[in-house]
Amino acid sequence: MTGWRFEHTYADLPQLFHSPAAPTAVREPRLVAFNRPLATMLGLEPEALRRPEGVAVFAGNAVPDGSRPIAQAYAGHQFGHFTVLGDGRAILLGEQITPSGDRVDIQLKGAGQTRFSRRGDGRAALGPMLREYIISEAMHALGIPTTRSLAVAATGEPVYREGVLEGAVLTRVAASHIRVGTVQWAAAHDDEGAVRAIADYTQARHYPELRDSPERHLELFHAILARQASLMARWQLVGFVHGVMNTDNMALSGETIDYGPCAFMDTYDPATVFSSIDEGGRYAYRNQPSIAQWNLARLAEAMLPLFDPNVDRAVERVTEALDRFPHLFNQHWLDGMRAKLGLMTREGDDEALIGDLLAWMQQRSADFTNTFRSLSNGRPVTESMSDDPEWQGWHRRWEARRARQPESPPAADALMRQHNPAFIPRNHNVEAALMAATASHDFSVMERLLDVLATPYDYDRDLPMFSAPGSSERPYRTFCGT
Repeated sequence: MTGWRFEHTYADLPQLFHSPAAPTAVREPRLVAFNRPLATMLGLEPEALRRPEGVAVFAGNAVPDGSRPIAQAYAGHQFGHFTVLGDGRAILLGEQITPSGDRVDIQLKGAGQTRFSRRGDGRAALGPMLREYIISEAMHALGIPTTRSLAVAATGEPVYREGVLEGAVLTRVAASHIRVGTVQWAAAHDDEGAVRAIADYTQARHYPELRDSPERHLELFHAILARQASLMARWQLVGFVHGVMNTDNMALSGETIDYGPCAFMDTYDPATVFSSIDEGGRYAYRNQPSIAQWNLARLAEAMLPLFDPNVDRAVERVTEALDRFPHLFNQHWLDGMRAKLGLMTREGDDEALIGDLLAWMQQRSADFTNTFRSLSNGRPVTESMSDDPEWQGWHRRWEARRARQPESPPAADALMRQHNPAFIPRNHNVEAALMAATASHDFSVMERLLDVLATPYDYDRDLPMFSAPGSSERPYRTFCGT
């Protein structure tokens, strides 16, 4: 009576795309994080899921009635190098049909070895799974398309990385797990039929409005590109750094997926990199839009036979589409920045006004989130801000710009508070929550953080502990946790 209602349309695709994979049972399953509102939205029964038989599913010790567990196959460019991959530690239980009729994947991450594990143990550590839970749910609350986290179950078993860590399994919910790398996998097998099958499946599942398009595959590529342009702008507008934008980590649904070495900027710096393995800064904050375009070019290469029988015409047409990406991204970003500044009309000098603010922030090592928050509530972040001639000059320009629009100041202020979060997952808060959970099994710190992050645009709360940036004595570093 837990409410699982599974279908398996992905498992009906050619065998090339998946392989049967049963979760491996663990010693001492224990539920340490559970997303009750998400469970209810999925049509599940929260109380039943918290009982031992429900926890057994989250840990991989049991599979729900109607599930057909599989591991998905895909390839990907990792830091620019093509690699054959696949779900080496993730198992798809099936597609849950929600009460509203939506279809979402239910995946166990860290559930044991699969055909694609190679030398890996198929397991995951508690800390990285809790990080994904925190950040993905924070992204959802910020209004950014994302996979979500339903539960984390500790396994009672060790996993071995650089040291010995506590094991865990994350239950991830996604519109789907179809990636750029999924199409690359089919293309790498020189199987045009498989490329067509995954493209048609993606269109039917995520872009049904294109069903009767006379050039369905080219229009599908346009639609995927448009969603990615919007998603990249949303990342940039809140200072989110994904950290590992490989092609296997770009979902064709337009959701943010795979939270490894991700983090949010405190001090504004376009060169910000958090990932310990990104030594060259390939996936730095400022590079994310261009990397998204690069990834889409790899998708275009994989889909090329579907666009036109004539290769030259196919290349010409898809190149035209790719060339639109910077404009689409900039359009979304500029609209978002206008909203962050309470600008409800468009003027030709808006981009210069925004650029000058960002340049000032970089020069002064200003906090990205709190600078916009201070503009939203009319209070300077620091006293020195009010005494800064450059800031004063910019602020007068901004006030004059707002005065030229017909909308009232209260309406502009309200718009700003809808687009400038008061709270983000501050890196030091995330680390404190993970440390308490992994070192002391104290999950109260994480629960308090999740409570704050659930309403990031709530300006009525004064919570300095969650709004102040952390210490800048040393650069913050994150790790993949695989």
